[in-house]
Amino acid sequence: MASRRHVLFNIIMIVIPWLLLLFIGKRKIKRYSLTSVIIGIFEIINHIYGHQRNWWNFYDKPKSFLRDELPFDIGPYMPLSMWILKFSYGNFKKFVLLNAFDNGLFAFLFIPFLKKIQIVRLNRLNYFQFFIYIHYKTYLLYGVQSLFEKVWYQKTGVRV
Repeated sequence: MASRRHVLFNIIMIVIPWLLLLFIGKRKIKRYSLTSVIIGIFEIINHIYGHQRNWWNFYDKPKSFLRDELPFDIGPYMPLSMWILKFSYGNFKKFVLLNAFDNGLFAFLFIPFLKKIQIVRLNRLNYFQFFIYIHYKTYLLYGVQSLFEKVWYQKTGVRV
């Protein structure tokens, strides 16, 4: 049974990032949503693999992918990908540094906080390994967006 703290945390983690996405602009949502969805699906696959490998443990029992890992994917991951693309796409160095900063905050500050409030703790990964686990997808995100824009330009002749 999920604790109230966990349910409230999941609701907040899903609702707030999507509400903040309203401020990004319709054109940017259209431009970056496909890439964000593709990377979101890839992240879900990674979470299933990590769940099977027992890389982290959620405190609430029984274990449930839908209650535990999925809110991290559909909550902050997809909208944050669109925001980061909006602020830094076109400048690879800025994109990587912004993602490294964001992923570092998540791995080194937010995960210990989640452990302290007894939501999740790392089990078979240390904080640096977890940082690498979330950061390597940065390059995939940029590559998918670049490929999408290249294909779109070739098809329409219009820069996105």
